[in-house]
Amino acid sequence: MNLNLTTKKIKTDCEIVLIKNKKIKENKEILKSLNFKGNDEECILLPEAQKIYVGCEQTDHDSIRIAVATAVKKLNTTNFKSAYIKIKENLNAYIDGFELGNYTFTHYKSEDDNIVEKNIYIEVDKIDKNIQKEFEESVAICNSVNMVRDFVNTTPEDFYPEIMAKNALSIAKENSLECKILDEDYLEENNMGSMLAVGRASRHRSKLIHLTYKPSGKVKTKKKMVLVGKGLTYDSGGLSLKPSDFMVSMKSDKSGGCAVLGILNTIAALNLPIEVHGIVGAVENMIGGDAYKPDDVLYAKNGKTIEVRNTDAEGRLVLADCLCYAQDEIADIDYIFDFATLTGACVVGVGEYTSGIMGNNTALNNQVVKSALNCGELAATLPFNRYLKKTLKSEIADISNISSTRYGGAITAGMFLDNFIKKENKEKWVHIDIAGPAFVESAWGYNPHGASGAGVRLALEFMKNL
Repeated sequence: MNLNLTTKKIKTDCEIVLIKNKKIKENKEILKSLNFKGNDEECILLPEAQKIYVGCEQTDHDSIRIAVATAVKKLNTTNFKSAYIKIKENLNAYIDGFELGNYTFTHYKSEDDNIVEKNIYIEVDKIDKNIQKEFEESVAICNSVNMVRDFVNTTPEDFYPEIMAKNALSIAKENSLECKILDEDYLEENNMGSMLAVGRASRHRSKLIHLTYKPSGKVKTKKKMVLVGKGLTYDSGGLSLKPSDFMVSMKSDKSGGCAVLGILNTIAALNLPIEVHGIVGAVENMIGGDAYKPDDVLYAKNGKTIEVRNTDAEGRLVLADCLCYAQDEIADIDYIFDFATLTGACVVGVGEYTSGIMGNNTALNNQVVKSALNCGELAATLPFNRYLKKTLKSEIADISNISSTRYGGAITAGMFLDNFIKKENKEKWVHIDIAGPAFVESAWGYNPHGASGAGVRLALEFMKNL
């Protein structure tokens, strides 16, 4: 899909018309006869009028995104090559609707769907530097979200730690970023036994990825931010093997790490005055003679010992060492965000479409939720408390990798990670559990079946508003 800005009406194969607040102003009788009422996600094509009508009951950004995505899906059922839409405001919401709503993943299809490439003309009142900047930034962000969707949707046979590292190197090259790829020798030499254990049984060696963006030119760095991502390219559960139904879609367990790659892919285009470090633990959790086991005690980079009671609680083990690495290697950090498809409990708690936000700083947690809602992602805070902390106690080590209670699992996972945040960084850290929205096996809003790219827009919105 090719998006174009214009200040005049362009002759195209069809026009897209959003019916806002159910106020139908044209072709009323025809639309009434077709029982079109202008409800959300209601869409109809009138070929003779060369128009696509789509309902948009409210005028908030997300309603616009959903309406435009609905129109795009209808447009893609036709052989039309071009479409036109006139807008008054909220350009970025329309861009999101077009770019994110148009996404499909067909890499493994043997037959092409033969969707005709569309040229979309968006009429605005004027095109000045601000409008052009908003347009270009919105397109760049959407391109990164769709790139993350591609990464996550790719099968574990085609996307394992080495491939993740190669993609990080490509992103670094294209965006003039620094990139370090550290292997298992580094993990062993630097006492990162927690992450090292998780990938031990895989034929694919684990990789620690470290991308760095520094503002270019005369832009003065005002903040320093660290993003840490769980990059489990596949999670079998290890020796605590997942049931077969729960093993399907575990290619999505790399969503947190992929989100970090997507954020770093866009940050240079935004040219924000923020130094950003992206740390990804790329690991595959498999079974075999060398697999780590329940009853093992692991040594993390900060010296803490961890009793393993479930090898399927592996993401927190990877993040523990990655968080330690980030704090040891990067000085004067202002913010630390980690992104992970960490717990099914988070999905139970807040639903498939919502990220769980946790940490020690209530004001910062709420700021992250606000950023999520402003950009179209859904998020809710989950509170830490002293009583759940006690459930992580181990009799033989410093901490257990799972709680002694089945309840509050998303929170106890976040509280486990808190053990690997230094005292001076406690108020700067936010844990973002994206287990719900990162991968859903049915289309929702302007998100397709499969990966959504959750976390990318949230983080970029937060950074733009610092």
